[in-house]
Amino acid sequence: MSATAQEPTAQETTALAPLMRIAGVTKRYGGLVALNNVSLELTRGEIVGLIGPNGAGKTTLVNVITGVQRPDEGEIFFEGMRIDATPAYRIARRGIGRTFQIVQPFPRMTVLENVAAGAMFAGRSASVAEAMDRAAECLAFVGLTAMTAMPASQLTLPGRKRLELAKGLATNPRLLLLDEVNAGLNATEIEGALDLIKAIAARGITILLIEHLMKVVMRASSRIIVLHQGSLIADGLPADVIRDAQVVEAYLGADYAGQAEAAG
Repeated sequence: MSATAQEPTAQETTALAPLMRIAGVTKRYGGLVALNNVSLELTRGEIVGLIGPNGAGKTTLVNVITGVQRPDEGEIFFEGMRIDATPAYRIARRGIGRTFQIVQPFPRMTVLENVAAGAMFAGRSASVAEAMDRAAECLAFVGLTAMTAMPASQLTLPGRKRLELAKGLATNPRLLLLDEVNAGLNATEIEGALDLIKAIAARGITILLIEHLMKVVMRASSRIIVLHQGSLIADGLPADVIRDAQVVEAYLGADYAGQAEAAG
């Protein structure tokens, strides 16, 4: 090493290290292998699309990452610390948030109270007042300020989707896992959701986006991961992944790939 060269500082080393590393994760349900030796990394600041056919293992992967289920084999590291045996509530408090594909808010609680619950129990707010303030901030960010006093049961589907995003943000995540946030939305609502996803990423939050709509994945993602029958079959730039022969056969189909090739 030259006299002028310097060792990286601890802060620089942390910044260069993967935010999350998943190594050889396998999850079985009896004879069904839902995840088969999956290994991948997530880097700080990415929006990563996670795609694959129904039953490919996408939601299982999210459940394993967030501690809802434990892998049968393999290891998961977040910011250098192993978390695959950590309870879900502690994983949330470490900085991993999520939304759910089927949106189920607390129906009798107000919109504000729903989000404050996340801020209080996973976001580690020091008091109820602080949790309410954090909830109000998150609701303003997703455009639901006018509905804070409304019972959550009265929200429309687009409103409930935005509520899910606000609840995820209230936990102060550094990694946010979004499970089918656009399902059931029309074209205009999807555009609004895309803007929100990009705005969240602009705050420095890494996003893993589970999505069936390829136009959303292609526009939002800097990288795409593909699962098929529990195995990772592709991981790369969007333009490369949609031309991958395994991905075309397992998920996209030749028609989509041909259209993408012509458009590209």
